[in-house]
Amino acid sequence: MENKKKEKLRPGQVQARPGIENEMQPRPKSEPKSYEGGKLAGKTALITGGDSGIGRAVAILFAKEGARVAIVYLGEDEDAVYTKDQITAVGGTCRLIKADLSKEESCRQAVEETVQLFGGLDVLVNNAGTQWEQSSIEDISTEQLLQTFYTNFFSYFWMTKYAVGHLKKGAAIVNTTSVTAYRGSPALMDYAATKGAIVGFTRSLAGNLVKKGIRVNAVAPGPVWTPLIVSSFDKEKVASFGSDVPMERAGEPNEIAPCYVFLASEDASFMTGQVLHPNGGEIING
Repeated sequence: MENKKKEKLRPGQVQARPGIENEMQPRPKSEPKSYEGGKLAGKTALITGGDSGIGRAVAILFAKEGARVAIVYLGEDEDAVYTKDQITAVGGTCRLIKADLSKEESCRQAVEETVQLFGGLDVLVNNAGTQWEQSSIEDISTEQLLQTFYTNFFSYFWMTKYAVGHLKKGAAIVNTTSVTAYRGSPALMDYAATKGAIVGFTRSLAGNLVKKGIRVNAVAPGPVWTPLIVSSFDKEKVASFGSDVPMERAGEPNEIAPCYVFLASEDASFMTGQVLHPNGGEIING
């Protein structure tokens, strides 16, 4: 097979070791990036599961960084309105979209409503999720399995499918996976499987969109104190939730949200197909 010559990206040059940066052509860029109005100024972001937990923290921080925000939520009106109020309080703009994203048409409508309202879309954050604890695979019904995949994975696929046509060069997609995708979870087998699927989807989509200038990355949180926890486990597990990680505590949503801002902004301009791991110190080599 004939070797393909590499395209020259810069003039060929050689210096004596260790080299002089000021004599390089072109010179490496070392000045810090600056963002007038915030890291996401002028951008429109669509965040699923944005009413509470990680999604709420991401939505508020995005707004503080200058983004117009649309959040999709299932039915928790009180939480959603509170999130909108918090965004308004920091001078942001927020649209609430109530929808069941386990249905493909709802995903399409959520994207179209956002684009029609704000005139475009720059950042998609796929974050909605659900889980049910089961001690045995025999206790996981087909109905539960399908609902978990429809909510946790199919919605990510559908949201992206309908959003990608509106995304331009410089846009970003950030998916929420989980530490369970890497180490598993004996009592959350179907949930962990969806999170593993999200990792594969993120890496594949990143390669598919890289030449269009659209970056795709993910965040894999460890234990985080959100409503999903108190609605999933018994009182004893809730009381000790997060104590098994090296930091011996669960994270807070506002400790996770900066990962999303980083991946959505030009700070992460050289990152695609990657996963960040805010998990309290657990080493998972992923």
